[in-house]
Amino acid sequence: MIQELEQDNLGAIVSSENTVVVQYSATWCGNCRIMKPKFKKLASENENVTFVIADAEKFPESRKLATVDNLPTFAIFKDGAFVNQVQTNKFEVLKELVDESI
Repeated sequence: MIQELEQDNLGAIVSSENTVVVQYSATWCGNCRIMKPKFKKLASENENVTFVIADAEKFPESRKLATVDNLPTFAIFKDGAFVNQVQTNKFEVLKELVDESI
């Protein structure tokens, strides 16, 4: 399942789902746009995991759940807790993070 945040409620999603993978992005971020279809592809391959796209500029409370100092940042949460993250524009690095964490 994949969803794009429409409000600053990532904390509620993370606490209510077993495993959540988040792409922190911004509308101006070229690498974020490049990674978005790849992120969606991973979501379609892992249907038992919740995938979320969060605009790091629009949703500051959601951004605080990980260390987002470069975009795109991908973060993994399990059972409501932060597990790991990576800042990358390489699909292989993202896939490795997801495969190791779920």
